[in-house]
Amino acid sequence: MTAFILVSGVFTGGHVWGETAARLTAAGAQAHVVTLTGLGERRTAAGPGTDLETHIADVLAAIDAVGADQSLVLVGHDYGIHPVLGAADRRAERVGRVVYVDAGMPGDGVPALAAVPDQALREELTRLAEQGGEAAAGLLPAPTSAAEWQRWGSTAGVAEQALEQLTHLAAPQPLGTLLQPLRLTGAVATVPTSAVLCNGNGVGIQMIQNLANLGHTAFQALADAQVSFFELPTGHWPMLSCPAELTGALLAAADGQGHRLSAASAEGSTHLRPFALEVGDIPRERKANVDLYVPQTTGAAPLPAVLFVHGGPVPADALPTPRDWPTFTGYAGLVAGEGVVGAVLDHRLHDLADYPLAAQDVAAAVDLLREDPRVDADRIALWFFSGGALLSAPWLDAPPAWLRCLAATYPVMAPLPNWGLGRSGFRPVEAVRGANGLPIVLTRVGLEMAELAATVAEFLAAAEDCGADVEVIDVPNGHHGFESRDPDDGSRKAIRHAVRSVVAHLMKA
Repeated sequence: MTAFILVSGVFTGGHVWGETAARLTAAGAQAHVVTLTGLGERRTAAGPGTDLETHIADVLAAIDAVGADQSLVLVGHDYGIHPVLGAADRRAERVGRVVYVDAGMPGDGVPALAAVPDQALREELTRLAEQGGEAAAGLLPAPTSAAEWQRWGSTAGVAEQALEQLTHLAAPQPLGTLLQPLRLTGAVATVPTSAVLCNGNGVGIQMIQNLANLGHTAFQALADAQVSFFELPTGHWPMLSCPAELTGALLAAADGQGHRLSAASAEGSTHLRPFALEVGDIPRERKANVDLYVPQTTGAAPLPAVLFVHGGPVPADALPTPRDWPTFTGYAGLVAGEGVVGAVLDHRLHDLADYPLAAQDVAAAVDLLREDPRVDADRIALWFFSGGALLSAPWLDAPPAWLRCLAATYPVMAPLPNWGLGRSGFRPVEAVRGANGLPIVLTRVGLEMAELAATVAEFLAAAEDCGADVEVIDVPNGHHGFESRDPDDGSRKAIRHAVRSVVAHLMKA
């Protein structure tokens, strides 16, 4: 018989697992719910010394209480994965599988603080940690409203009554549990793992595969036969929003089922495949982190220009860098063939916390472009791709007179809930209200990841509401990165359409 040990996340106790535990039991498994010290009904047990080690001890006690003849599966939701991993590392011989439920991937020496999604809150807690003493040994107040829960993950799918109950039973989180580093010997690395991803909170299987293909080492390591994935179309609290589906995923995980990632390879890395269109050989000039594709014309008049801004995050050590990817060299060559200067930028979006740095890079590249004597400084277009589209927000919010068009291709138009950017300025869905008459050319793919498609739908609804000038180009059979992933007639038609639309806006008097 399989025995599940269920460990919940910040502010919560075992009560959140009620229906899931009942369903596991009905399916013939055992379900042991752990309420961590200081949380749930054990909130009065927390003292100034309550830290991650305290919670690891709670999980160890649960493991030791299960008969040695049971097949043991440890399940950690959110913060709960930290004590689960700490305990599994010390009882690796007892644990048959660890299941991450919409949780991060903490490693040795990393505190749970690093997984706090809200960047502003993370910085605030970091300051408390640096102060030490009573400040670091205190309690983090629990959310008191649905809006506050959103700082910790999407509540999509959770019924209003369940959310009220979650708030009512929430307990302050001992800060020591977030600030103390997780210590692992490496023994847990031998234990098979599964992940239940909640795409309503921002991450699905395809996104993980894409990150592995881009060269993110931590994600590449997940392409292992011992690692499996499940995906649920819900927010961060699947035990409350879809307990039946979560139960099914847990039972399947225990049985060794689930999706396996493909190992990253040149063939699997679709961003390195050839561009869908043949492009003439346009010489390029490298200026710092910008490549310029200047049309070979005989005229002396300055030319309009398009700056292409890649998505990400892209690992800092990824080679080739985006300005050498076929998609961006292809687009730049196409606009140069239309008599427009193409410019491709390598920016510093290597981590979700790097959006401010990347925004600085975009602004500096715009200045470089407009200062070039071959460029008409009053006729510039900005073209954003994928996660780079969040960088369009300041340009949408207050478009300068020289910005003649803004384009976005398979864009992310709002930060995903677990990206921790909810209160940042990188929200095109809100910034579009300031676009006024700025022409926007948006290329939408029909086979987009659900979590990204939702942001595009939200943006288009906001654009319609404020009367923004948006042209939508649809690629019904296209995926994210269709220019190299789906090199068919539909893709080629969409690329030509988008390029000609942007160029037409630049050519207007």
